[in-house]
Amino acid sequence: MASLAILMVAAAASLFMAWAIGAGSSGSTPFAPAVGANAISVMRAGFIVGILGLAGAVFQGANVTEAVGQELIQGVTLSPTAAVVGLTTAAILVAVGVFAGYPIATAFTVTGAVVGVGLALGGDPAWAKYQQIAALWIAVPFVGGGVAYGTARLLRSESVAERLAVPALAGVVGVILANVQFVFLGPAGEQDSVVTAVGAAVDAPLLAVRAGVSLAFAAAAALALWVDIRSNGERGQRHFLLVLGGLVAFSAGGSQVGLAIGPLVPLLDPFGLPIVAVLLGGGLGLLIGSWTGAPRMIKALSQDYSSLGPRRSIAALIPSFAIAQTAVFFGIPVSFNEIIVSAIVGSGYAAGNSAVSGEKMLKTVAAWVGSLVLALGVSYGAFAAVDFVV
Repeated sequence: MASLAILMVAAAASLFMAWAIGAGSSGSTPFAPAVGANAISVMRAGFIVGILGLAGAVFQGANVTEAVGQELIQGVTLSPTAAVVGLTTAAILVAVGVFAGYPIATAFTVTGAVVGVGLALGGDPAWAKYQQIAALWIAVPFVGGGVAYGTARLLRSESVAERLAVPALAGVVGVILANVQFVFLGPAGEQDSVVTAVGAAVDAPLLAVRAGVSLAFAAAAALALWVDIRSNGERGQRHFLLVLGGLVAFSAGGSQVGLAIGPLVPLLDPFGLPIVAVLLGGGLGLLIGSWTGAPRMIKALSQDYSSLGPRRSIAALIPSFAIAQTAVFFGIPVSFNEIIVSAIVGSGYAAGNSAVSGEKMLKTVAAWVGSLVLALGVSYGAFAAVDFVV
């Protein structure tokens, strides 16, 4: 009975964390560029991103969830008390960022909190996993911002026909989508992509199948957008923006749900709860957060960081989608605030420094670093204090 009560408390803390993430990171960032380009309203964006985030949590959330729950610390298994302390610490810090109007990096905060309670519990650092995480976190601003900058410059170039360049970018998105992994395409407990599913169904070399299916997806996406843009250029760009925002929102759910429910994973074995049920619960928390708290942060990202038009919004969302799916594939917790803000800044610089708020960016970077350090220190100290008292 006592263990069940503690699990309920941990589940409540996890739901609070899911709400905070939905209101701040996964709920606000995917459609912020589209809102900044006036392709969709703030309230409608918050509504749609919540639904797509729930779908992503259920269909793609397993990898990051297992990484957060089992791979950030070695030698010990997170206890119910450690899960409660870590989740509560991280959720409070993220919630403070939401209401203060600054996007706290959720991956930084949750990772710091889980590592902090794990070390206080007597565990050993998982250095190999930390190297993977650090490599991606450091690469995100340079890769995401750089690709966004280059894409925005390409779309602004007078020597490049926009009616051809934008469909070509849609083709790139089609290639990525063909290789994205989903739970419903793989065997029980595993994920597969359309490419691997087709490869398993036909008798042909996997490399040939991968190339053929990827090219088919690319051609279909490029052709559909080319027809749309040919009919009405502005409307076609707006449709592409909304599709990109939806893909990023789906990816956000697949990544961010693990930050909320990952610490619960070690507690589920005695109760035999299936991971899909837990992913659904976390996804519902993201949904509620998106509907109730995301509009504030959507406004902050779409207007305060950079004045984005349709071209720069497209340039920001494409690398965001690619990076998000890379993180989901390798099971690496990553902050969508870091991904989107870096891409927004990169695309904004394509129009000149005046389009980017430097002061806002400096404060945001300080909040990211501070959230990691603060979460680790506070969770370590809080768990040590609770453990001493209990």
